[in-house]
Order: sequence, then C-alpha cells, then structure tokens
Amino acid sequence: MSLATSLAADFQSEIDATRRVLGAVPESKFAWQPHKKSMTLGRLASHVAENAGFITGMMEPEMDFEVVSAQWKPLDAKSAKELLTAFEASVKTFNDQLAGKDDAFMKGTWTMRAGPKVFMSVPRHEAIRTIGLNHMIHHRGQLTVYLRLLDVPVPSTYGPTADHPMM
Repeated sequence: MSLATSLAADFQSEIDATRRVLGAVPESKFAWQPHKKSMTLGRLASHVAENAGFITGMMEPEMDFEVVSAQWKPLDAKSAKELLTAFEASVKTFNDQLAGKDDAFMKGTWTMRAGPKVFMSVPRHEAIRTIGLNHMIHHRGQLTVYLRLLDVPVPSTYGPTADHPMM
C-alpha cells in the first residue's frame, strides 16, 4: 500500500467520528469558552472542521507561517450547517490532495517555517499525519471535553461514552 493510500485510509476512519462530534456542537453555545485563554466553542469546532484542508499547504516544498498568516482567514462558522459544510469541503480537499501521489513525493522533505525560523523539516507523509490527521484528532478530543462541560451528550469516537454506551 502506498503512503498516500495509507494516510487516506487512516483519515477515512476518523471522518465519521469527527462528523459525529461536530454534529453535537450546539449552535446556541458557539460563543462559550471554558477559560479566557481557551478558544470559544465555535472557534474550536471551526478549527476542527477546517483542519484537514491544511494539507494543501503540504503539497509544496515548504510553508512559511509569515506568508500564510497574512493571507489566511480562519473559518468562523456561524451555524451548525456551515460547520458541517466546511468539514465536508475539508474532507474533500484532503482526499483530492492525496489522490495519485506516489511514495517518492510523499517521502520528499516538507518544511514549516516562520521566516528564517524552521519549526520542522520532515518527510511530507509525516507532516500530513502529524498536522493533517493527528492535529484534527487532538482538537476533536478537546471539543469532546467542551461538550462534556456544557452537559451536551458526547458522541462515541473510538468506543462508547457515558452518553452513548453502544456504538
């Protein structure tokens, strides 16, 4: 199995769990935040929804945060529908960007920097797994904690929850 195919399969296994968690986010609580240093629920959910689309920046040899941050406008979903629509677009972007990529491309070095400061320089497939997949899973986990704090039933991800004992 190619590296791109393997990443796409891993990503596919996370899509339904992420969709369930995003679907549980109450639109009426988008402005809520658990702490002044924390993202609001709406911003965190928006970040989870848009995260897989960040793979586009990994198709080039490097990404410079100074350039990207000047151009990037973070998703700020105003409704549950907008949140899920953005997630579906992000899923499509992830899958489209991986389609047809061979192992030589996936093993190529990808660098993340901010001007002259290099944060990482790793094989592209490692960057995609770390930033495109694990990053989304990390923030999805945060989102489940937000849901619990709001007393919103937490959907299953890898197994049952106190609210959804059977998958």
